Amino acid sequence: MTSRLNPYIGFSDNARQAMEFYRDVFGGDLTMSTFGDMGAAAPGEENKVMHAQLETPSGFTLMGSDTPAGMDRSVGSNISISLSGDDADDLRRCFVKLSAGGSVTMPLEKQMWGDEFGMCIDPFGIPWMVNITQPAS
Repeated sequence: MTSRLNPYIGFSDNARQAMEFYRDVFGGDLTMSTFGDMGAAAPGEENKVMHAQLETPSGFTLMGSDTPAGMDRSVGSNISISLSGDDADDLRRCFVKLSAGGSVTMPLEKQMWGDEFGMCIDPFGIPWMVNITQPAS
């Protein structure tokens, strides 16, 4: 098996909702385990997500978890997730769904390097960059 790099996002108390949202955007299989499932729960944290993993039909892997009490977490400022490729319809669909309930920080439009590019923040405060590679002329 080769190595792979994928984003892992720490959420406050909404990992379940966020990961279900991403499954709706990208499709695929989502698995989740709670701290209670693993026997590692502090009182009141039994239903927090200890680990979630989304495997999409496009080959993306996205992981996330709730942050347990006592651990520090900074909101979104130190991570951006980049989607890129040449399936313009699918990437445009993802951009629209990701920004719904969040905000568009740069509209998805043709850039000086020739590709379509845009940035948004999803409803969970995670910044996304979408780049649609244009066919070579």
